[in-house]
Amino acid sequence: MITFQSVAKRYRNGREALSSVSLHVAPGEMVFLTGRSGAGKSTVLKLIALLERPTRGQVIVAGERTAKLPARRVPAFRRRVGVVFQDHRLLIDRPVFDNVALPLIVAGSSLKEMGKRVRAALDQVGLLGSERVLPSELSVGEQQRVGIARAIVSRPPILIADEPTGNLDPVLAAEVMTLFRRLNEVGVTVIVATHDLHLVQESGLRAIVIENGRIAGGEPETALPTIEARR
Repeated sequence: MITFQSVAKRYRNGREALSSVSLHVAPGEMVFLTGRSGAGKSTVLKLIALLERPTRGQVIVAGERTAKLPARRVPAFRRRVGVVFQDHRLLIDRPVFDNVALPLIVAGSSLKEMGKRVRAALDQVGLLGSERVLPSELSVGEQQRVGIARAIVSRPPILIADEPTGNLDPVLAAEVMTLFRRLNEVGVTVIVATHDLHLVQESGLRAIVIENGRIAGGEPETALPTIEARR
């Protein structure tokens, strides 16, 4: 589903965020991307979502080589990758329905299809009935759920989340991870970037460890070091 082949990413300010990164995430897999702040986790996610392109190497997502994907095909590609942000990035002056429907509005979906999909997405995150509520009237955990509903409303085969539990208490964090597990159980490939080692350890899922822009432990076919070994 997702493959990085010797990927490097250098930003315009000269900072090299990734260097010779190779990794693979299988279709329907749920994995964690871990490492300290600044290690390169967010850059990996941006490359998957085609918010950035690699400087060198190949990023292959759902069979597409993103480095030279024509601009006209980028919007359709991005609809196949749901993105959950740590800070929610909700439109505070628009109700929940409008926030969740945003990807469908951009895609030109009909009002009937939009209503059906928005309600289905809100039902999945436990917020059905909150369509007309403003984000400011919701708790932090509920706002994160709205962000997840927006990410899945287009029914993407891939979901990526950048520190989705960073601002949540342990109980709310566990609820968010349960939502991700449920999505993964129905076939969605899920990648969660986090520096919360306790969360990773409790999950029992595979963790891809990034240190200083490189995969810790070598090539993807080599067993990565356990989280405990990296502490």
